[in-house]
Amino acid sequence: MKIGKIPNNTLKKIILDKITNKRCEVLIRPKIGEDCSALDFGEDACVLSCDPITGASNEVGRLAVHISCNDIASCGVEPIGLMVALLAPPEATEKELETIMRQLCETASSLNVDIIGGHTEITDSVNKFILITTAIGKGSKDKLIKTSDAKPGDDIIITKTAGIEGTAIISHDKEAELSEKLGKDLIESGKAFINNISVVKEGIIASKFGVNAMHDITEGGVLGAVWEIAEASGTGCIIEADKIPVADVTKIICDYYKIDPLKLISSGSMLITCSNGQALVEELANNGISSAIIGKITKDLTKYIVKDSQLIEIGQPETDELYKVVAL
Repeated sequence: MKIGKIPNNTLKKIILDKITNKRCEVLIRPKIGEDCSALDFGEDACVLSCDPITGASNEVGRLAVHISCNDIASCGVEPIGLMVALLAPPEATEKELETIMRQLCETASSLNVDIIGGHTEITDSVNKFILITTAIGKGSKDKLIKTSDAKPGDDIIITKTAGIEGTAIISHDKEAELSEKLGKDLIESGKAFINNISVVKEGIIASKFGVNAMHDITEGGVLGAVWEIAEASGTGCIIEADKIPVADVTKIICDYYKIDPLKLISSGSMLITCSNGQALVEELANNGISSAIIGKITKDLTKYIVKDSQLIEIGQPETDELYKVVAL
């Protein structure tokens, strides 16, 4: 099998279709594209999400916190707690472990999230640090936002720019090569993208504004997230490539490695659908968050992107472009 997420058709057939538990307390169940699960706790819901960090070698503690907390925010809920499973290879040092713990604690503190438990282990089953985090949030069960609630006619909005996380990871992990080839100042700006990985702020703002669906843009990039939000919602979509914001440093790095920025992992960007996209863009701007309307949700089940005046069908997500680079 290819490195990366299991393809969605395989995920459905071998994983999701095997899950048969149907407890009435479960409000949001596993589904392609759905970021979180939720449990009925009376007036409130407990919202949970679990994610690993496998594609990065640097800043893994910071990434681990943001990735899971971003999923909670995509439900319009503030994350409150985090559990961490940390697997380290036998050659790991105490200094490396301390660095990762400092990253975890500092990043969690910046989001007002408590680390509430987890597991640590040295094992020869891994050859680098692997972190798996489970984030927990609490919110009104009547106000949860799901990936699968996009409505035909909705505007599709992206926050910030495409490929944020991928730009940060590549800039950190390939720093020596890229600094020599593209210039140190450029790569320092790419490394600084690690500070833009969180979407908690825009998730809470969008929830208060009133939106239909949200989806954290992770593996598969913008195109993967658009496909997933439409697929989960039983809709189609049409987006325009020239309306998708891509930072200059992302373009330059992607051109250098001959990869597509629209298929590059992009934690730090949120995909949102709502009936009045322009008003949401203005509300986000009032709170210091850039965003853009990139398309529409449609009744037709087909998913399209307009690129160079051509209408191109968007296929289900494949292996993220990041893995073409980290494998080099």
